[in-house]
Formats: sequence, structure tokens, C-alpha cells
Amino acid sequence: MTMTNTERSTGGGATLIRNAEWVVAYDADGDCHRYLRDTDVAFRGDRFVDPGTLDRTDIEEVIDGRGLMIMPGFVNIHAHPGFETMLKGLTEEVGSRKLWMSSLYEYLFLFDTTSEGMVAATQVALSELMQSGVTTVCDLSTPHEGWIETLGASGMRAYAAPMFRSGRWYTENGHEVLYEWDIPKGRKRMETALAEIDTAIAHPSGRLSGMLCPAQIDTCDADMFLQAQAEAKTRGLRIQTHASQSVVDFQEIMRRHGRTPVGWLDELGLLGPDMIVGHGIFLDHNDWLRWPDSHDLGLLAETGTSVAHCPTVFIRRGITLQHIGRYLKAGVNLGLGTDTYPHNFLDEIRNAIYAARITSRDVAEVDARSLLHVATLGGARALGRSDIGRVSPGAKADFFTVDLRHPTMRPLYDPVRSLFYSAGERPVRDVYVDGRRVVKDGTALAFDIAAAMDRLEAAQRVSAADVEKYDWGQRPVSELMPPVL
Repeated sequence: MTMTNTERSTGGGATLIRNAEWVVAYDADGDCHRYLRDTDVAFRGDRFVDPGTLDRTDIEEVIDGRGLMIMPGFVNIHAHPGFETMLKGLTEEVGSRKLWMSSLYEYLFLFDTTSEGMVAATQVALSELMQSGVTTVCDLSTPHEGWIETLGASGMRAYAAPMFRSGRWYTENGHEVLYEWDIPKGRKRMETALAEIDTAIAHPSGRLSGMLCPAQIDTCDADMFLQAQAEAKTRGLRIQTHASQSVVDFQEIMRRHGRTPVGWLDELGLLGPDMIVGHGIFLDHNDWLRWPDSHDLGLLAETGTSVAHCPTVFIRRGITLQHIGRYLKAGVNLGLGTDTYPHNFLDEIRNAIYAARITSRDVAEVDARSLLHVATLGGARALGRSDIGRVSPGAKADFFTVDLRHPTMRPLYDPVRSLFYSAGERPVRDVYVDGRRVVKDGTALAFDIAAAMDRLEAAQRVSAADVEKYDWGQRPVSELMPPVL
């Protein structure tokens, strides 16, 4: 694994960013962010400190903040970096029209790869995430050789969430979803996942943690969910599962249990502040379902359950959360994730805003302020953390700088609005995690990205050539995903 080191001062002094033009600072009284102008920001080691408390002799390094905006690092609570990056150029235009536009059941498992391919994909994805301002990521992956080492080497704050399940879905015709169960094998997968989580927690960087991830609500039996909950409580960790991500899983859980997916999780006693529902789109109020009752949103809010919202992968299939404004007004805590490629968090923010406006038919339903909260403080709350997603003395020194002189940021009136709606990741200059610089002048430092891209492309070629082995109709990739021209 080729990499360069993240950058940090060798001494024990503080770093002072002097006269930062704009700072998105945390306001503890309102539990929100606010702008500060022409102000200093300081950190010592892995924590922000109050610049006013520093003596001249305490300062080891001074950074000129003129022309910069200081932003809290984004918190990504749902990503699959070990796999999704490999699908670039292949699955943007697929979805099963006979399975409510989902790409899960007919297309997702057409592609297989090696541990080496997954490591290459992860290196590329994590670099993309950091270059778009992400400092914390929840990595929902299948355990593979080199995974934890890659997360540790990235310099990011990472939650390893190894997925496990007791069944698998498949289709034999493109219009019916079937399930194959192997309960003993599922328990062994869970044991493997727990070992991976313990390895992550013990990582010497101190930046890694874990999360229990019974993969999907329709591929895990009740006992698996309850065992996962018990293990999470023993370790003081969160749980995340994919639920209400398709019409199929809503109908399947209703068929099995006579409950909505959210209702079944509540019946099992799984809803609560320790639970993150991945996606949570097809709740009983969603008009695709034409359901007569509407209780799911209230259950999530009452129990303090968080939802990981990943807009891009769904809007590609014409699907949206209905809608962010409604969830927030109901009191549901939302965090943001990148469930697909590109692993560009600022793209997700912009897509979340536009999708909500289209769905609600109201330009005022959601704005940059609310998405800033979701992308930082909402994600931190989902993880049970009050020390990330904010620029505040005592918090972790996880932040990024934005070049306000970059053409995409000019003319400059409101810098967050310009960043979200116009500039995207292009003016992101430097990114810090625990006070260590992990992105310098827009380039992630941890990995040799050119070499990782070469390995990723090679792995994609092999995987794409084998698609017909896994397709129910033995169709080649050229038929399933023909080139644009």
C-alpha cells in the first residue's frame, strides 16, 4: 500500500489561523452554527482551543487566514467505499422497472471483486470524501483483508461497520424477489464482524471505532437483530441497518410481520438514539405506498432514532425522501451519507436540497442552513458525539478551509450558500482531522491515488466481464449497461 504521511507539527505547541475571513463557528446556546468574521481559530494537538487563552510562546505555527473560510468537517454516516466506486460508468442508468425502480435486487450483486479491488476502491473513495470536506465516515462494508489498515492509514475518523446477515435476496426473473436463508452462516458472519469491530477500536491511531450493522431489515431474522443490539450495548456502540429503502422491503416486512419496517423495529425494541435507519424513504406516509395509516415518522421522532439520508443514489432512479423538511419538522434527526459514487459530500448536500424542493414543491421547504446542520451536527448526534461537526474550543480539530478567492466562490456574498450551490468541492483547500492535515491544496495525502485508480480500473474490467455469471438471464454487461454511444 503506497501512501504518504498526514501532516502535523512535531512539537506540542498550538497552531493559530490568524484573521480567518469567515468562520462557521458553533453556537452552544442555539446548538447551531453562526458566522464569525475576521477572527482567529486555534488548535493544539487534536482539539480546538480558545485563541484568547494562548500566550505568544504557546504558538508553534501561524497560518494566514485571509481569503479563507473555516468550516466544520462533514460527518458522513452512511457509505460503501469498498464497493460502490467500482460501479462508476456502469449503473447510473439502471433500475428494475418491475421492482419499483430499485437497483438492489437485479443489479447490485452482479459485480464481484477481490480484497485488492476493494482496497483500491476504498482508497479512491476515502480520498474523494476528504477532498469534499468529510472528516468522519461510517464505512458499511463486507470484511476484507486490508480494510481496517486502509481506514487507519487514511487519516480520517472512521467507524467500521462490517455488514452481516442471515439471508440473501435474489430474483429469477426481474419481477419477483426471493430469499435464501442460512441462519448458522449468518451467526458466523456476525462473529467475524464483531472481531473486525474490536480490531478497529484497538487501532493505534485512536481515530477508529465500530458500529453493528445487520445489513438489511429483510435479510436479518429477529434473533440476529436482538443479538446485534445486545453486542452494541455491551460495547457502547451504535447500530445501523438498511430499512424502508424500497417498496420491496416495505411489502416484504408487512407480509412477514404485519408491520411496516419501522413498526417492526419498534416492536423488537430496536428504535432509539442508538439506532440509525439507513435511508428510511418508504415510510407509511410515502405516496408510492398508498398506505392508509401514517405512524412511522412519529415513531422515529418519539424514540430519537436517526435516519441516514443518501439522496444521490435514489434520485438516479426517480426516488426521493418525502421529504427532508417534513422529517425535520417532525423532530427526526437526520444525518447525510454517500451511498454511491462519486463520494462527493457536497454533491449530496446540493442534491438533498433540490430533491426536497421538487418533492415538496416548495422552494422554502429546505435550505442551506438546514443541510449544514444535517451534514455536521445531525451526523454527530446520530453517532452520539458532541465533539465533532463543530468549530468550538474543546471539540476535535476536524475542519477544512475554503479558498474564497477561487472563481467558483466569487462574487462573494454568502460563502456557505456559494459553496453548496455553486462551488462544490473545487475550492476546498486543506482538510484536518485531529489537527493533522489530510488534504493539502485540494489533494488527499494518504494514498497514491494514481496507482489506486489503475488497480481499481483493472478490478472493474474483471468484474464487468463476469456480470453474466450472476445475472438471472445470463446477460452480458454490454446488454445490461450498454455504452452511451
